[in-house]
Amino acid sequence: MELRPLGNTGLKLSCVGFGASPLGSVFGPVSDEEAIDTVREAFKLGINFFDTSPYYGGTLSEKVLGKALKAVGVPRNEYIVSTKCGRYKEGFDFSAERVTRSIDESLERLQMEYVDILQCHDIEFGSLDQIINETIPALQKLKETGKIRFIGITGLPLEIFTYVLDRVPLGTVDVILSYCHYGINDTTLEDLIPYLKNKGVGVISASPLSMGLLTESGPPEWHPASAELQAACQTAAAFCNKKGKNISKLALQYSLCNKDISTILVGMKSVEQVQVNVAAATELAQGQIDEQTLAEVEEILKPVKNQTWPSGIQKS
Repeated sequence: MELRPLGNTGLKLSCVGFGASPLGSVFGPVSDEEAIDTVREAFKLGINFFDTSPYYGGTLSEKVLGKALKAVGVPRNEYIVSTKCGRYKEGFDFSAERVTRSIDESLERLQMEYVDILQCHDIEFGSLDQIINETIPALQKLKETGKIRFIGITGLPLEIFTYVLDRVPLGTVDVILSYCHYGINDTTLEDLIPYLKNKGVGVISASPLSMGLLTESGPPEWHPASAELQAACQTAAAFCNKKGKNISKLALQYSLCNKDISTILVGMKSVEQVQVNVAAATELAQGQIDEQTLAEVEEILKPVKNQTWPSGIQKS
């Protein structure tokens, strides 16, 4: 598994990252045994980055991931763990008091003494000015205690990243996690990469399948994409299927092609899912991407390229 540097952190992340939200039984039940087997397979195949949040499964994802990592028994310095703060089952709270308490709760659930990255979770739903003036300073204090090594911010609208990064001292925020903005149907994250590189900020991209748009089964009912975008993606998926190809594999490989993105986070909850995702990355590394099918899919999606969906932003 290819390892890529994460901004100025000194960390090197596997190009496929393990999204642990499914371990919180978000997409159907996952037993402890299944979770342990899945995490063990991830290590075996070279994945070293695990991402979770207290929000996923109402804290269950953190608990199950912690239990699985403990059971697998890999030395702590051989893997990288990221969790989040500010978003919980009960709602959003980015206050200094809450995020400071949050890390202690997360560390207990994860059975760890520190996490490598603590990220403010989906900051567009809070006050961006509070994130700048209160939350990030609180996280800097946590950094001094050794409970966290690096600070990150996550969210959907790309403009939240420039708003925050332009207003905090250089080097304060180490990493951003963007989702649904680097895939076959949407590459808008690409425009932000030179800016982020200039700031020394590492880039994590999640949801290369655009929350289910680029799958054969299609997105969940609640998906916010327009009917036009959903229909185009289903046409593309059916086209791939007819050719004996899988659009999800192609989508993951497409996202992995951009070496400026440190890792592509993919949710996983079974040994088979780990194997499929790693196989896609391995094939790509060996130059085995189906360029023709990819070009044809891009042509199908051209009319809806970079069509995003609204998400509220509160600056103050």
